[in-house]
Amino acid sequence: MRSQRLDPLLRIMQQRQDSVARDVADRERALGEQQERLDALRRYAEEYATAPASTSISPALLVNRLAFRERLNAAVVQQAGIVDQSRQLSDVERARLMLASRETKVLEQLADSYRAQESKAAEQRVQRELDDLGGRRARLAAQAADDGAGS
Repeated sequence: MRSQRLDPLLRIMQQRQDSVARDVADRERALGEQQERLDALRRYAEEYATAPASTSISPALLVNRLAFRERLNAAVVQQAGIVDQSRQLSDVERARLMLASRETKVLEQLADSYRAQESKAAEQRVQRELDDLGGRRARLAAQAADDGAGS
């Protein structure tokens, strides 16, 4: 039966779809973690920038403070890039999942169609057998009637 021949392929496609779904979940989790890091960096940079500096700060400490703010801002920009890259990878994985899901669905529909055809063919075969049986019984009954009338 054609539908049974599709079953192993359908299982493989479903396993592939499950694997891609796990990859999507992993990417989404990684994206969430990267976004949390970015948010924390931004909050820290904002708090540091708005923290009041002592009015009697030495020029050396001021230079160090400005240098640290620059490094902190650079870290925010770098983390934003990592988040963007992570988001792009997540989008790619979601697209892969949609494709795998679509392929699995098409194969499931094909298998369902084959099963429906096979079921219909089996029903027709049973009906033909019943018709043949009924026809034989009718012929035997007619023949018995002819034999009884001729005797």
